[in-house]
Amino acid sequence: MKAQKKLEKRTVRRRFRVRNRVRRSAHGRPRLSVFRSNRHMYAQIIDDSQGRTLVSASTLEPDVAGPGKVAGDCEAARKVGRLIAERAKEKGISEVVLDRGPFRYHGRVAALAESAREGGLKF
Repeated sequence: MKAQKKLEKRTVRRRFRVRNRVRRSAHGRPRLSVFRSNRHMYAQIIDDSQGRTLVSASTLEPDVAGPGKVAGDCEAARKVGRLIAERAKEKGISEVVLDRGPFRYHGRVAALAESAREGGLKF
């Protein structure tokens, strides 16, 4: 139990460290926040000056994963990246700053980011 609390502390510290670094380097651009769980991927574009979510996408949406499909893999992350880029373009957002949270830029997080770049987002 004690080891788990220590791990949670480190995760929270890493999350805030990354987020603060992202906010300092944003220069007015919205933040593309990525969260992954074992089963799903979530992405939001957030305007930190107003504290509002502008665009969001996740594997919980039926058109992304589909019935009976696995939503926790790289292919689903790519779909979420494409979807978030589409929705951002509709809202007139072209430049964002990537906030990977406590997750390494690897695997599903990298797949989501690369597909968002292919969809037209710049970061």
